[in-house]
Amino acid sequence: MTMIEKKNKRHGGAALLVVLFIVMAITILAFNFMTRSDIELACGQNMTLRTAMDYLAESGLQHARGLILNPQDVSTEYWTGAAAQQLVADSSDYYDVTVTRIGNCNYKISSEAYRQKGAEKIGRSNLTAELRLDPCIALWTGSSWNSEGRVTVNGDVYCNGDLGNSAYGYATINGDAFARGDITIPVRGSKNAYASAPITLPGLDTSQFSSSYYIGTNSYSVQTVTGDLAPPGYYPSESNPAGIYYYNGDANLPGDVTINGMLVVKGNLKVKGTNNVITAVKNFPALLVGGTLTMENAATLSVEGLCQVKNDVTVKSMAKNVHIIVNGALLILNGDIDGLVLSTGSTANITAYPDKAAIQVWLSPGVPTRWSPAGGAFFRSITRQ
Repeated sequence: MTMIEKKNKRHGGAALLVVLFIVMAITILAFNFMTRSDIELACGQNMTLRTAMDYLAESGLQHARGLILNPQDVSTEYWTGAAAQQLVADSSDYYDVTVTRIGNCNYKISSEAYRQKGAEKIGRSNLTAELRLDPCIALWTGSSWNSEGRVTVNGDVYCNGDLGNSAYGYATINGDAFARGDITIPVRGSKNAYASAPITLPGLDTSQFSSSYYIGTNSYSVQTVTGDLAPPGYYPSESNPAGIYYYNGDANLPGDVTINGMLVVKGNLKVKGTNNVITAVKNFPALLVGGTLTMENAATLSVEGLCQVKNDVTVKSMAKNVHIIVNGALLILNGDIDGLVLSTGSTANITAYPDKAAIQVWLSPGVPTRWSPAGGAFFRSITRQ
């Protein structure tokens, strides 16, 4: 082998090593590039999954908001939540919702969204929010109201006129006040003077429940009562599942009367004695009075649900130890509450509970009338966990 051949052989070996180094460098760079691409792709997929779960958790909040505003659509007093809910059937994405009432018009909602992979939950997103119903009407008066110091309203008030005070003080309003006229008393919430009504009335009348009613397309008979409403009580039955009892004229509640259903009085209602309790059946009103509701000496009345009175709610002159409790909503179509301030030891406590006061009644087959004292809702806070 000549010197030139030996030199060419050395140069060829060096070239081969250079090529091998270049190929190795390219391989390493390509491997790093593919690794980084896989990581970025995984990050992108994780971000997409997280975004999807965030939106799904927000859907859980909106699901709860819709059913809280429409408690007629659930069998319980209010919707307490559900597990494994889906927006798209047969997908692997779910959300769980838990609802707790923390006040008469306030709810705490927790929503957890996740993707189910076997027995494992991946891509979780958790949201917790507080929902406030607003407006949330506890008391509606159909005229100007010189409110009295023995009245406490927990919720919002609408007055179809001026809202002021009597010569003996003014009502305690733990909520917002709306009035068609002026508002001259302090309220805990906001004052909305010269305002339109924040909600509409349900449009109920005693004549609509004088003989029969419907649930869906099924017809049921109202039970007519004559004489005083005698203790111990009146309850739903198979032929009258809403427990509607109708009095054609003026009626008396003598005391110790329990009504699990709805009392409809065409005329005036006088409440005498203690322990008169009316609790509405789900989606039906509790008390409908076509005239005036009068509280006599030492009378007590507790209503759970919607209470509607056409004229005034009044306390008889010189009566003492009168107590009115309404948990739901009190609608006084043409009058207001008066007489309590001169009644020693007397109180009226009206608390907004939209879950109890919301109604769905059928005045004709298959055509429901729905109403709620809650006109809207907003989230006071939303936190991510």
